[in-house]
Amino acid sequence: MLFKDIIGQEAVQKRLIKEVQEGRVAHAQLFTGPEGVGKLPMAIAYARYLLCENRGEEDACGTCLSCRMFNQLSHPDLHFVFPVINKAKAPKKTVCDDLITTWRSFVIKSPYFNINHWLGEMGAENQQATIYTAESEEISKKLILKSSQGGYKVMIIWLPEKMQEECSNKILKILEEPPSQTVFLLVSEQPEFLLQTIKSRTQQIEFKRLENETIQNALENKLGINPGDSQRIAHLANGSYLHALEAIHLNEDKALFLDMFILLMRLSYMRKVKEMKQWSEQVASWGRERQKNFLIYCQQLVRENFIYNFHINELNYMNEEEKNFSSKFARFINERNVMGIMDELTLAQQHIEQNVNAKMVFFDFALKMIVLLIQ
Repeated sequence: MLFKDIIGQEAVQKRLIKEVQEGRVAHAQLFTGPEGVGKLPMAIAYARYLLCENRGEEDACGTCLSCRMFNQLSHPDLHFVFPVINKAKAPKKTVCDDLITTWRSFVIKSPYFNINHWLGEMGAENQQATIYTAESEEISKKLILKSSQGGYKVMIIWLPEKMQEECSNKILKILEEPPSQTVFLLVSEQPEFLLQTIKSRTQQIEFKRLENETIQNALENKLGINPGDSQRIAHLANGSYLHALEAIHLNEDKALFLDMFILLMRLSYMRKVKEMKQWSEQVASWGRERQKNFLIYCQQLVRENFIYNFHINELNYMNEEEKNFSSKFARFINERNVMGIMDELTLAQQHIEQNVNAKMVFFDFALKMIVLLIQ
């Protein structure tokens, strides 16, 4: 991952490069911002630039020994910390080195991802990932050693909000007084859950949502998506390149999702509670990632149906099947209920991500639709 591979975020990139060139590299930096806007890819590109033996004005050289090791994320002075799951009956808590080979391959293959994708890679979709207290000792052991290349040592901590409190407390001292030329890059999506003492020891850098045009260009140039589809996907992505990638994958399930959404709306309108329960059980039988994608799709479709009522074609991004459905259904989505429906969908998505019982989540949402649709 080089700076040139990052999608957007030019202002952050220029700031980081300038600070390196001026010798003002903060020893602990906190990258924050929405999901899927390039925080982790930027951290990796920045680490490469710091460790590059022949860095240029705008990027790492890409050819020196350090850069070649970065191609496999195997540079001895680059360290990662990330949430993991503890294996049942394991004699000790899992630490990141136990999964580092899997992590490196995954990040190289898919640099834009979220915690659910990482859980899926670990084969642990229904578990909670954590950075255990044992990791603090691993961090200290790695950083106490001298740099193998005589330059910086970089520790990237992805989702530090997942650290156990004792782990957070144990790394406070090393964050405050790190070994010489050590740089911590904390990549967080929920900095409000970090200890205040952690945040106070870092320099925060905020990442903004990406412009639609930036996402559209990336989809066309990197993935070969045609302009019509790329414009629609960028519109739905809400500033997140990850969400754009998910929308592409979502197309494979879109017909099923539309059918299930239509079925729920009909059952809710007719108040067929028994059939609604069967509907919720069917959706609950899917994997968690597909359930989340379904809820994301429902949010998009509700939004599009609300806008459909204003009869401004250029603001709608639906295919023909969705338009045919919306021509009859859109009148049920109005100013009185659109926010309520969206709130319930968002809540259901949060519950699915938190491993709440899926049957309860979807049946509860279905019952609420009976009331919301008649408002």
